[in-house]
Amino acid sequence: MGNELIGAFVLGLIGGVIPGPVLTAVFTEILQSGILKSMRIILWAMFTEAVVALLSLLALSSMNFSQSFFHGLSLIGAAILIRISTSIWKIHKIDTEKKVHFSLSKISAMIMSNGVLWTFWITVCVPKAISLNEKVVFGDYLFLLLVEIGWLIATIAVAFLFSRFRKILSNPKVVPIMFKIFALTFVYFAVDMVYKSISFFLA
Repeated sequence: MGNELIGAFVLGLIGGVIPGPVLTAVFTEILQSGILKSMRIILWAMFTEAVVALLSLLALSSMNFSQSFFHGLSLIGAAILIRISTSIWKIHKIDTEKKVHFSLSKISAMIMSNGVLWTFWITVCVPKAISLNEKVVFGDYLFLLLVEIGWLIATIAVAFLFSRFRKILSNPKVVPIMFKIFALTFVYFAVDMVYKSISFFLA
């Protein structure tokens, strides 16, 4: 069970540092108004993503699918992680040039309409959460909570570092190395999911 809990936290940590709409908004807000103003975006983004996570969990768990279904779903999730990791591997710079005002409604719409986010939760996180629920009471909610805590910590840390070390982190020599490490970590999760699913079907 300990590995699942650590894995949930690490998934959140990695998710919090992957470039995307939320980090772009946070970086832009830091450039325009400072680190404190960007906290509004981070906290609202976490709330909105938590809604996505809960909706995904409730929808899938209420359908009473068998364990085989989720192990099969995990194979799809592993493929998605590999695809994401290839995109992360190619990152050479962090784009922060576009400046815009981010209202709460705009942030919500940006996240809720992110198909990759829904797919990530449904195919990667929710199957793992339901699997943990079989080992501990409310394990599914505990898994989602740890993912969100990891995401919050990582996003705040990245925002802080960006505000303090923007020139260093934007260095073309540093960015590729940093995100190659994240990409390889996602590959590890993908391989782990494939191994566990194949072991289940062969058992």
